[in-house]
Amino acid sequence: MLFVIDIGNTNIVMGIYQGDKLEHYWRISTDISKTSDELGLLLNQLFCYKGLSFKDINAIAISSVVPNLMSDMKTMCEEYIGVKPLIIGSNIKTGLEIKVDNPKEVGADRIVNAVATIEKYGAPVIVVDFGTATTFDAISSEKYYLGGAITPGIGISMDALFSKAAKLPRVELKKPDSIIGKSTVKCMQAGIIYGYISQVDGIVNRMKKELGGLPVVVATGGLSGFIVPYCDTVDHVDPYLTLEGLKIIFERNL
Repeated sequence: MLFVIDIGNTNIVMGIYQGDKLEHYWRISTDISKTSDELGLLLNQLFCYKGLSFKDINAIAISSVVPNLMSDMKTMCEEYIGVKPLIIGSNIKTGLEIKVDNPKEVGADRIVNAVATIEKYGAPVIVVDFGTATTFDAISSEKYYLGGAITPGIGISMDALFSKAAKLPRVELKKPDSIIGKSTVKCMQAGIIYGYISQVDGIVNRMKKELGGLPVVVATGGLSGFIVPYCDTVDHVDPYLTLEGLKIIFERNL
């Protein structure tokens, strides 16, 4: 079995593949204070709950945007699972040609998403990943990664509003019935939700004009299921896109 791990700023998303099938999937909070031993104990509990054992794992692939946690995760894999992980980096074969000023600056998660999207949906394509930050990535019809845009995620935007405006309350992330709010809470929800929807559609439409052709738009990430139903520009929601990209890149490096 292949164990794939994507370490994000807010969540760590993990899955186990048996052949081409994603058999198990977990999402846990990212905590940079956790040691390799704590990670090992936590994963052992998750595995046991599903009737699994570390002995079932014979390969591991990891992508990370949290350097402070990477060393402990790697140590955990080697000491507890007994497998040296493949870590997505500049020395790994991805099959993706990156056309940006400094390819080493591109986050591992964005590379993994691009690889999976091209494999599943073809090109041209735009990938929108709703995470701690929301990233927009453009892939040309020649399957070149061209770059993209990064915006604060909706959670960061909400936290900034609550922390900087003393009289505004912390509100539930919920779409109101109308853009014209009749209370402070409804006004805030309208601004946050409809503002974010408009931001997504606005950036995607501008990218479409620059890319040309008829790019497919694919969304992924923890909040994609909440935001995308209200967007006009997204064609597909693929919650396991990053894990599938990890699997594809692992197979390309066998």
